[in-house]
Amino acid sequence: MQSKLPNTTLSIFALMSKMATQHNALNLSQGFPDFNTDPALIDLVTKAMHDGYNQYAPLAGDLRLRENISAMISHLHGTTYDPQNEITITAGASEALYASITAFINPGDEVIILKPAYDTYEPTIRLQGGIPVLIQLQAPYTSIDWDEVRSKISSKTRMLIINNPHNPSGNVFSHEDLSKLEELLAGTNILLLSDEVYEHIIFDDRKHLSVAAYDKLAQQSIITASFGKTFHTTGWKVGYCLAPDNLMREIYKVHQNVIFCVSHPLQKALATYLEEPKRYLGLSKFYEQKRDLFLRGIEGSRFTYKPAMGTYFQMLDYSAISQENARLYAEGLIKENGIASIPVSVFNCDEQDHKFLRFCFAKSDETLEKAAAILRSI
Repeated sequence: MQSKLPNTTLSIFALMSKMATQHNALNLSQGFPDFNTDPALIDLVTKAMHDGYNQYAPLAGDLRLRENISAMISHLHGTTYDPQNEITITAGASEALYASITAFINPGDEVIILKPAYDTYEPTIRLQGGIPVLIQLQAPYTSIDWDEVRSKISSKTRMLIINNPHNPSGNVFSHEDLSKLEELLAGTNILLLSDEVYEHIIFDDRKHLSVAAYDKLAQQSIITASFGKTFHTTGWKVGYCLAPDNLMREIYKVHQNVIFCVSHPLQKALATYLEEPKRYLGLSKFYEQKRDLFLRGIEGSRFTYKPAMGTYFQMLDYSAISQENARLYAEGLIKENGIASIPVSVFNCDEQDHKFLRFCFAKSDETLEKAAAILRSI
């Protein structure tokens, strides 16, 4: 039997986490917190279960949760999405991405991806018979050549995917970036898929500029987001998708046939929890303190870096230490030094290696201090 994804192997996240367990290493590779979520949120889930919300939720998600998402987006970005027709609760951002790509990509359609990029984009495109068109950003991946993007657009281009804030670089799109993107896509039938899962994690008094805030761009855009990233609940796999009604109707069709609906008690809990804006508005400062703790801890080390502008990842340049291949160097750090990271090369075209490792700082202060001590010793 012929595989639809013949080149797909175990993900780098699973591989590095497995090695971290085998070698009892600190795991700063996969992007999940090692601390628990707010007990108040857990109590709300328990209450929802006791209140009887243990059967199927509505297809698009709990209405109150969708209403509160709409209010949040309106407050943050000045744009109103209709809770009835333009918001869907998904099984994490991953399902939102899958449903969005599946709904619109047909065999032969081209999809532009800016690399380095999350490793689920390309396989999903290929499953639909689409053709990923890859644009490699220059290290440290904090600027985009929009003229190059323009040059890759053809009559077959159906979609362009961006990730803002950007994993793994920590870059945050500027107003100039989004204005150029809006101009680039104006008058075309190209859809923009904007992966905004780190929307509330922005540092140094910057502001997250969502495509939702750009009226013309928003009309041809799909936005995906994640409560797992926002509320330290990655294992719950609850996210959401925003899109104009005409686009959401097609996403509904895929969503209905892939999962139908998301855990009902989790949605009920998140609906209540979201009603206190401080619970997401305070996230930037929370993670900024962790980023700064980690970076202060590695002062004097041989690693170099630019502080992440957003996300909960920090890239470190190890070129002053070794010229070894990033994947091999990362494996060596696990085996010999007891610390796990992600080699950024795996996200690049043809695994182009610029000697960067990605470390997750969504960890307890104790974990970050131990990790910094190891890195200083290298």
